[in-house]
Amino acid sequence: MKELTFRRASRDDVELLDVMSKAPHVLPNLGTDQPWDWPREVEASWQEVWISDLSATSSPMGVVVVLDAAADPSGYWGEVSPGTYAIDIWIADAAQLRKGYGTVMMLHAIDLCFHVHSAHTILIDPLAENEGAISFYQHLGFEVIGPRTFGADECIVLRLCRPDSGCD
Repeated sequence: MKELTFRRASRDDVELLDVMSKAPHVLPNLGTDQPWDWPREVEASWQEVWISDLSATSSPMGVVVVLDAAADPSGYWGEVSPGTYAIDIWIADAAQLRKGYGTVMMLHAIDLCFHVHSAHTILIDPLAENEGAISFYQHLGFEVIGPRTFGADECIVLRLCRPDSGCD
């Protein structure tokens, strides 16, 4: 497997992020929430947007969003304690699916949450119908918390606790 590099997205990446979030295989899994407002997303103080590039070619292939769920002004996650983070990821280049890149991207995001931001809990909310994603997250150690409706989307919330701290 080729290695990935990660770089923080900036305003210069807004058009690329828009294209990547509208890839035909990605769009149905993002739900019916408002479309990403990339100029705002890349500059939000409570989250980080990362672009993953294939190291050998520097070709952008995926997106990783790491956000401080307690500081998110939208209140999307409801009442959560400080130290709770959430992750969104997707591979926008369909040719790179099922090659292990999602695992590399998730490990990068988990490392950011636990070791850079000192999170105690990580949340993720795939659509309930996205059984492949749910299984993938469980394989990485996430446990199912249960179903939850976000807007019009039926999701399954999963969490991962930092091993040395437990979850709230």
